[in-house]
Amino acid sequence: MSDYCISVENLTKKYRLGQGGPSGDGLRHQLERGVRSLFSRRSLADEKVVAPKKDANEFLALNNVSFQIKPGEVLGIIGRNGAGKSTLLKILSRITPPTSGQIRVRGRIASLLEVGTGFHPDLTGRENIFLNGAILGMTRSEIVRKLDEIVAFAEIERFIDTPVKRYSSGMYVRLAFAVAAHLEPEILIVDEVLAVGDAQFQKKCIGKMNEVAQSHGRTVLFVSHQMAAVRKLCHTGMLLTAGTTGGPGPVEDVIQAYLGHMTASDRVIDLSKVRHDAYALNTGRLECLSLAEKCTLGYGEPLTLHLDVTCDTSIHDVILGVAFDTSEGYRVMTLDSDVSGKSLDFAKGKYRVTFTVGRNPLSPGLYNIGCAMFSGGAIVDSCAAGVWEIVTGQSDVISNRGFGGCRVDFETKVVAL
Repeated sequence: MSDYCISVENLTKKYRLGQGGPSGDGLRHQLERGVRSLFSRRSLADEKVVAPKKDANEFLALNNVSFQIKPGEVLGIIGRNGAGKSTLLKILSRITPPTSGQIRVRGRIASLLEVGTGFHPDLTGRENIFLNGAILGMTRSEIVRKLDEIVAFAEIERFIDTPVKRYSSGMYVRLAFAVAAHLEPEILIVDEVLAVGDAQFQKKCIGKMNEVAQSHGRTVLFVSHQMAAVRKLCHTGMLLTAGTTGGPGPVEDVIQAYLGHMTASDRVIDLSKVRHDAYALNTGRLECLSLAEKCTLGYGEPLTLHLDVTCDTSIHDVILGVAFDTSEGYRVMTLDSDVSGKSLDFAKGKYRVTFTVGRNPLSPGLYNIGCAMFSGGAIVDSCAAGVWEIVTGQSDVISNRGFGGCRVDFETKVVAL
């Protein structure tokens, strides 16, 4: 342990889905569950006789996770939603206990996991700074010495004596991060809560975490879906997949493993199992939408899609399309087979149409995917295929520059005036 500030061995966290009654991890909840169990069993003898059965509702959020982190290391923890990232950080922050396993931590931990965590809504921003500092073990004189720096970093000077219940979510995040980063913890844990802030403040926070790690030799654990931020900030990375991990490794290797880690159901969408347009001609059918082999859904990277169709008869003047919509329903990209001005003619049979985009222009996020087949302006078949997540690709610079939206290739001409 002498060479590590965090050592995790065989960490497991189980939850029981759909359980009624108290579900917390505190002592009171454990006592309540113990009392409830007295009335749920007929006798102690019955409990000994009956062999324990595996609970079908048991869910493993973390499964036998082990890793070690050295002092001064900046570790990026990545993984898909539900992989166990937040559960791991809550256990390391001592918010919730593990089911089994051992954790050794050397140093004071400051955590920023959720908007407003550790704040009292009726206290002012100034009062909450002192409250958070006391919780982190800082003396009053230490907090006073850092107060002006914290307030300036959070950019809330005008509202520092206003109760935080009147703060916006962005103001909450700015103040919470400023407190956590400036009160000199040995270990700083930051979840993807920074996504609430604006792009300029996110850039400012990443710069501060860099300063904390490099200038002061402190340890940073950073969870984010923005791969550009992870690349810029982190020395090493760790990929969580369904509650398991292979441990830390070079950050670029871990990111590439994350981008390429897609299950068969993610890569291939069986369109025969989704709802289709009831008013279509139905002389042809959309059968399958899939990603080409080795293709990722990374921003700025090549994108190749296959759309398989079946024609029950000869169909002329055919147009096939794949559409990408935001979760709010705004269409941001459409791939149409007639982009060159030519439609297709199909005889009876099965066909695969391939769409290739040299550089995926969609910024990272979730998109609803739709497919359609037209003939002579009429709908032959159409359906909502599902949801794909565009992730941050290796060439992504959106996060670094603070811009968003779709980025497309175009020509630039400069004329001296």
